[in-house]
Amino acid sequence: MIQDEIERLKRERNAVILAHTYQPAQIQECADYVGDSYGLSVEAVKVEASLIIFCGVRFMAETAAILNPSRKVILPEPDAGCPMADMISADDLVKLKNRYPDHLVMCYVNSTAQIKALSDVCCTSSNAERIARKLSQGRGIIFVPDRHLGSWVAERTARDMVLWEGYCPVHNTIIPSMLHEARREHPDAVILIHPEAPHECRILADEVLSTGGMCDFAAKSDALEFVIATERGIIYTLKKKNPDKKFFPLGVPLVCPDMKRITLEAVRDALEGSGGEHVVVEPAVAAAARHSLEKMLELSR
Repeated sequence: MIQDEIERLKRERNAVILAHTYQPAQIQECADYVGDSYGLSVEAVKVEASLIIFCGVRFMAETAAILNPSRKVILPEPDAGCPMADMISADDLVKLKNRYPDHLVMCYVNSTAQIKALSDVCCTSSNAERIARKLSQGRGIIFVPDRHLGSWVAERTARDMVLWEGYCPVHNTIIPSMLHEARREHPDAVILIHPEAPHECRILADEVLSTGGMCDFAAKSDALEFVIATERGIIYTLKKKNPDKKFFPLGVPLVCPDMKRITLEAVRDALEGSGGEHVVVEPAVAAAARHSLEKMLELSR
């Protein structure tokens, strides 16, 4: 079986597999750690194995390479990108910083290494509110690239924020009628929605949570039914951790095609050294980006 091959190769290559909760079930099953972007960032720092096989998308693999530069990071599927991260360039951000020279720059982890390098602090959806509250109250915040997460942070903190017009193509497809229909179909369920969803949808849910936040909430809640308004890969994780509870996807399938690119065959080939891409970040960019990521980890404590 290919799963047995992967286990053997992990031992032989002194490798670990990190996977995001949006990854396919079979990828989650072969991973040493499954989590959200924040959890994966923390875990990447801890890795002592010489090789990291990162089952996610490019910005996540870049983040691991930046935070743990002594380890080799392989992205099994080189074409696994993030459309949101590509919605802002370094030149765009430099122009924005010139327009608002007194503002701090807070970038979502769903961004390229170049954007992280130009930012004062990075954040994930699980710690964005906490970090915004800890930044100097006398200064405004430029938030890139996700306008929906940024607007949620602004709502929660009342911070003066300049938002870039980026978005997640998957979460941006959520519309209010989907929430209304879910409420009718599952009247006893708690509706959990990701902050990357539009404001008019977030206000119709019961809780606005990151993927990691959804996992924690579902485990601690007395509720037995949940509607999950985010990429449906997380439902496998939720069901596995809470077998006595029911989890329903939101209406139409919310699927990130990039998160679904990685296969067991691609993981095996990456371990063998015959496939995947060794993710390398230019040293000067990595050094600057590491500052914003380490600031995130510091302010998250």
